[in-house]
Amino acid sequence: MAEKNKKENEKNDLMEKIVSLCKRRGFIFQGSEIYGGLAGTYDYGPLGSLLKKNIEDSWIDYFVRSKENIYLIDTPILMHPRVWEASGHVENFVDPVSKCKSCGHSFRFDQIENKKVCPDCGGKLSSPNNFNLMLETRMGASEETAIKTYLRPEEAQSMFVDFKNVLQSLSPKIPFGIAQIGKAFRNEITPRDFIYRLREFEIMEFEYFIHPNAPWESYFDNFLLEQKEWLSRVGVDVKKLHPFEHPKEGRAHYSIKTVDLEFEYPFGIKELTGLSHRGDYDLKRHQEFSGEKMEVLDEATGEKFVPHVIEPTISIDRAILALFCSAYREEGEGDNMRVYLKLPPSIAPYKASVSPLLKNKPELVSYAKNIFTELKKEFGWVAWDDNGNIGKRYRRQDEIGTPFCIVVDFDTLTDDAVTVRDRDTGEQERVKVSELKNYIKEKIS
Repeated sequence: MAEKNKKENEKNDLMEKIVSLCKRRGFIFQGSEIYGGLAGTYDYGPLGSLLKKNIEDSWIDYFVRSKENIYLIDTPILMHPRVWEASGHVENFVDPVSKCKSCGHSFRFDQIENKKVCPDCGGKLSSPNNFNLMLETRMGASEETAIKTYLRPEEAQSMFVDFKNVLQSLSPKIPFGIAQIGKAFRNEITPRDFIYRLREFEIMEFEYFIHPNAPWESYFDNFLLEQKEWLSRVGVDVKKLHPFEHPKEGRAHYSIKTVDLEFEYPFGIKELTGLSHRGDYDLKRHQEFSGEKMEVLDEATGEKFVPHVIEPTISIDRAILALFCSAYREEGEGDNMRVYLKLPPSIAPYKASVSPLLKNKPELVSYAKNIFTELKKEFGWVAWDDNGNIGKRYRRQDEIGTPFCIVVDFDTLTDDAVTVRDRDTGEQERVKVSELKNYIKEKIS
């Protein structure tokens, strides 16, 4: 029991340390914090937005740009209300909710161990009622003429609705995919665990359209492997990933097969990615509700068919949290403890930092500024850091995951070389300024 409690405390400590680092170093802030915060919303700060963009770019490179037949689109979060009737969300997108008769708190009924007792105050829980998770909004010039619609609960429907437009504009051959990175919204009953369960979140996914008679299992298995490989590339610890196949009674209404990759978060083993075989459910429903044909011509047989769909999905917020859990490191103890994020250089917010050894020496500052300017042209995001002594600068850059710290010292003025310190090993080496760009490129690749 003591060992179990110790491990639980360590996990809780890790989450507290990650949340603290994210706030302290400008990765992630509580949404609307100056007004007391808004539950289930978070803001990505200056470094968090860079990290998020690097992950998005990596996903596009791996799943879209490197493929010949996957096409990227970008669609709004507001859609015609009939979309959500066709998709089944109006009817099926519900959770069972119980409310405490004493404190008034609400809980997901399927996530409560004791179905009769409130986890917060011990009061009596009500019988469960269905709660629709979609966030409503109204569109129109006046209250009388406004129509009710929803902030999209998933972005997948945008790709199904645009299926015919992509087909007609690009004439792709089956199989092909439509990809998107975008926001989705859910009226979560109990948002929790930092950025894991949010009311506003971002999804990276694509719908891959295949012939109904194609060997879909091979596509499915390959996408599962690719999801795992991509997570490894961005720095997620794949040893903490566990595939989970949903039983029939646990699948969404459209799913023929669903497999999640679950990650060992400090608060439990939870879903990180999803992979579903959605069959032809969505396209046929939109064909029925809109009256538009969603068929494709089979050139071999001359027959028309509605494609089936394989859907690989990755939550960017959950991927970022899994990355923090994988990358967080501590070395030493007490005042000598070094905290650093072991992020892949390609994913780190800054590719390098540049410092003059002393900020009150104009000749060092001028030389360092020239290097800083040239590296920014090449790598985009490079930090300038002249605050405090060199040791404090190293610690600060370690905490935000900067892989290389470049220092211009007095020897630089005579030998045109700088000291480059490696974040992970702490080792330093002299590198000629003329070779610095190639040195960093090789390290990043």
